[in-house]
Amino acid sequence: MKAPMAVGSTAGTKRRWMATVLGLVLFSMLVPLVFLLGLHNTFLSSPPSSGSFSILNWVGLVVVAVSTAGRVIILVDHSYVSEEERNSDGNGLRIYEQQQRVDATVTTPTPVEHRSRDVDDLLRRLGGPTLPKVFGRDPAEDAKNKTNDFTEVPDLPKQNSNAHNNVPPSEGKLVENMKSTMDGKNMCEIRFGSYCLWREEHRESMKDSTVKKMKDLLFVARAYYPSIAKLPALDKLSHELKQNIQEFERVLSETTTDKDLPSQIEVKLSKMEATIAKVKSHPVDCNNVDKKFRQLVDLTEDEANFHMKQSAFLYQLAVQTVPKSLHCLSLRLTVDYFRNPPPDTDVLLADKFLNPELQHYVIFSQNVLASSSVINSTVMNSKESSNQVFHVLTNRQNYFAMKKWFFLNKYKEAAVQVLDIEELILKGGQSNVSQLLQMFLPEEFRISFRTVDKLSRAMVRTEYLSLFSYSHYLIPEIFQTLRKIVILDDDIIVQKDLSELWSIDIGEKVNAAVFLCAVKLGELKHYLGENSFNNEGSCAWMSGLNLVDLAGWRKRGLTESFQSLLHKSLMAEDASLEAAILRATLLVFEGLVYDLNDQWVISGLGYNYGLDSDSIKKAAVLHFNGNMKPWLELGIPKYKGFWRNFVNSENSFLSACNVNQ
Repeated sequence: MKAPMAVGSTAGTKRRWMATVLGLVLFSMLVPLVFLLGLHNTFLSSPPSSGSFSILNWVGLVVVAVSTAGRVIILVDHSYVSEEERNSDGNGLRIYEQQQRVDATVTTPTPVEHRSRDVDDLLRRLGGPTLPKVFGRDPAEDAKNKTNDFTEVPDLPKQNSNAHNNVPPSEGKLVENMKSTMDGKNMCEIRFGSYCLWREEHRESMKDSTVKKMKDLLFVARAYYPSIAKLPALDKLSHELKQNIQEFERVLSETTTDKDLPSQIEVKLSKMEATIAKVKSHPVDCNNVDKKFRQLVDLTEDEANFHMKQSAFLYQLAVQTVPKSLHCLSLRLTVDYFRNPPPDTDVLLADKFLNPELQHYVIFSQNVLASSSVINSTVMNSKESSNQVFHVLTNRQNYFAMKKWFFLNKYKEAAVQVLDIEELILKGGQSNVSQLLQMFLPEEFRISFRTVDKLSRAMVRTEYLSLFSYSHYLIPEIFQTLRKIVILDDDIIVQKDLSELWSIDIGEKVNAAVFLCAVKLGELKHYLGENSFNNEGSCAWMSGLNLVDLAGWRKRGLTESFQSLLHKSLMAEDASLEAAILRATLLVFEGLVYDLNDQWVISGLGYNYGLDSDSIKKAAVLHFNGNMKPWLELGIPKYKGFWRNFVNSENSFLSACNVNQ
């Protein structure tokens, strides 16, 4: 016989169930309310802990050296470093990050300001374009009598840790002077780099004169409305003005151009103008109107600033992210490698890989299609390919995809060897393998020069400097039997036969490269260190196409010198690995670089829209240095054709992955 159920227990269970349901209902009502009131921003905008790490920046260290009249500003954006490391430049000088300015008249943060801080944090974490970090003195005094000379940059006082949201006085004055001598385009380029070049090129001309007029009238109406609403005698006018404001807001929320405006918009404009004229005919407190107007302008500026930062963040995200199609290509090749393992051809070609009498090319890459295009363009433009050997060094993640691709695709009679850089680093006895693997691709540094003439007119010139990474200094040990090699970056395209390059006599030099005389070592002395090089007028050099004398490299012990300089920089200064590599690379090769003719390489196809077409056709090598690589959707359209010519569009793997060519 079943025991009777306790009535009290049933009632208690029902009450608990009802309480639970009521709690869930209240919670479901409170969560949307939190978002509507913007309370969630207080959690989003909280600063990270001092020991937290930033999200990895796949582009690497970005150094911005802004040369003003009489001074140099270095802007540094480290990748994968702690917040503490971000607050110090390579020389131990204290630097400051410009913070979002808040007008004193606004007592509480607006949602736009919260969103702007959120975007700032995302930009900083991604390692993309951030607000400039500057150090130096006021350029206004130097700009009076000088145009392009460079003087010492003194240390700034230490930053007050309690003033997290305030701009240091010296920086604030510097930023204001920069703004006063520069237009919006130049200031944007310093803050966000090539994003501003891309934005200018893709700016659409909009027919929105009527829309702009409506916005102007709406601003005036909003500025007058609070003052009119306080006057009881003008209730009717206040109500009329309010109706016009609401009508304009409704129309502007649905349109951005004149063609989208409703048919009777002229009637609405006339009505608003008449109402504003009536409002202006009545005496009001001008101070209140002025204060309201300034608040509206500040809010609009904050909104525009937020949208620019948001666009810059999305641009940076696009140029740093591997396209879905290329990711698909790598995955499909890797899967196919393990399903149908290719035979090991390295044993058959071992003699060719080690023969010092052949032409050996070394490529560091983790992009299957990019490295293939480099090899294909080199071979297709060569008179003889049987003496060409290509060594592709990649990471473990892309190693099997590379092996499969270069087994399936042949490049005339040239031989291709794929090497796992991780395995080579481990064999070399290196300790910090994971950190070095992030540095195995050529490093790229953005350098922007700001010049001010006697009339205080400012111009900005941006260059992208690509240099050897840490892994390049392992080459003499990896290829012990070779005496001479050519190092190619994976963002180049070869247009002419490179056989003549091998016959160049570089004398006692070790590295033959194209000089970038737009960047002088003397201009970077405050970053590289005082008295660290002999000739301040020496030009910086570029990777991309480099003829390297390995015998001379070994004889001079350049790898050991580099590692010694790198160790000293890391131990003596609170600098990131990328910043230390930049300094060590420029210093270790000082006086040992042979200047190749400018016709060998033309650079800038990854950021410069204004390159001369005749110079492009005459150059032996095209270098797509910069953010807008040719395999990206954001690549410069008129240059992408040079790269597409060497991509096999009929390849089944490319078709399966919908590779955008």
